[in-house]
Amino acid sequence: MRFGAVRAGAAFAALLAIAGLTVALGGCSPGGPAPLNPVPLNPVPLNPDAERPFVLTGVSGMREIAQLTGPGAINDTEVVGVAGTDLGSMLTVGERTYFFFGDTFGIRDPDSYGGQGGMWRSNVSAWSTDDDPSDGITFDGWSEDAIGLAAALIEGEHGPGDGSGEVTKIPTHAFAIGDAMYLAYMSVSRWGDAGRWDAGFSSLAKSVDQGQSWSPLDAVRWPGESNFIQFATAQVREGDPDYVYIWAIPAGRFGGVQLMRVPATEQDVERIASYRYFAGTDASGDPVWSAQLRDAVTVLEPTIGEMSVLYAGALDRWLMSYSDAGSAYLREGITPWGPWGEPMEIVSGLDYAGLYAPYMNPRYVSDDGRTIYFTLSLWGPYNVFWFSVDLERAAG
Repeated sequence: MRFGAVRAGAAFAALLAIAGLTVALGGCSPGGPAPLNPVPLNPVPLNPDAERPFVLTGVSGMREIAQLTGPGAINDTEVVGVAGTDLGSMLTVGERTYFFFGDTFGIRDPDSYGGQGGMWRSNVSAWSTDDDPSDGITFDGWSEDAIGLAAALIEGEHGPGDGSGEVTKIPTHAFAIGDAMYLAYMSVSRWGDAGRWDAGFSSLAKSVDQGQSWSPLDAVRWPGESNFIQFATAQVREGDPDYVYIWAIPAGRFGGVQLMRVPATEQDVERIASYRYFAGTDASGDPVWSAQLRDAVTVLEPTIGEMSVLYAGALDRWLMSYSDAGSAYLREGITPWGPWGEPMEIVSGLDYAGLYAPYMNPRYVSDDGRTIYFTLSLWGPYNVFWFSVDLERAAG
């Protein structure tokens, strides 16, 4: 994701040089197959007592732990043609955690600022079996092309960016059902001023080979002017069937959050008619779900930038991380639709200029839920970093 991309073509000789280096060093080829099981579902109460209190009082102990991508990172990402990238939403499937990155450049001038460079791919992905987040995350492998470079999962058209077509396809989140992985993405048609862009649509792509190849699901789309463009997901157990819950915001960083859900089966996920939109609660406080997108109501008011959501079992609460006005925040939720507590700043834009996209994952929570780890993108270096923050809980 970028504030206004500059596409610079890569010289063929430079591409060959990078490719040669990749081959010489052996690349970062994935090892043997890992078990591909669904993410554990969350057995959460969906309609708790209305007086149920919030349990977080604040945050403390923010730490920048490591740089994950680009020059000087703890991972040698340049060997797979990743000199600059952003985002880094995560999906854990079995022993692997997949990291999904946005617009990626293999060649960048050392003085480059923001999303620009040569050897542009709209999205790439790494995976890791590292289950110790305290010192950063080491990547085990990448989704690679035939010569060992990080491959575009679902390549964008790289059009002119004037709104007439597609500039790029940006991954926003992912989830898994059985052996199938689903990647949500948005088709960007125009980059505007900082934090503003237009989308043609959002959709899903599917992989059944551990993320090595992806097929777009063109029958599952949401319109570009809707609130359902950038997603955060969680699987929820509330009876039979289980559901995938999807929190969504519009294109850009200035909208509010709406919510939809779909039964957690491949057949339903791949049918747009199976999705239901949260339309409020009834007189008993139970959720009302509508088949009509126009009935969706806002569950968290603007402004919310790139976000992630997880269920914190140790807290018995939902957590949402997001960016807003140049800083990163965390909120506590009683149910998937709220109420949501007041924002707690986890990283200040005064300390990290150009930050965005704080993404959490349930695997990377430690100390009985007191510490959460997350990726964070910094626009200037245009790369992804690893942070942590401690949660302060009320006594009792």
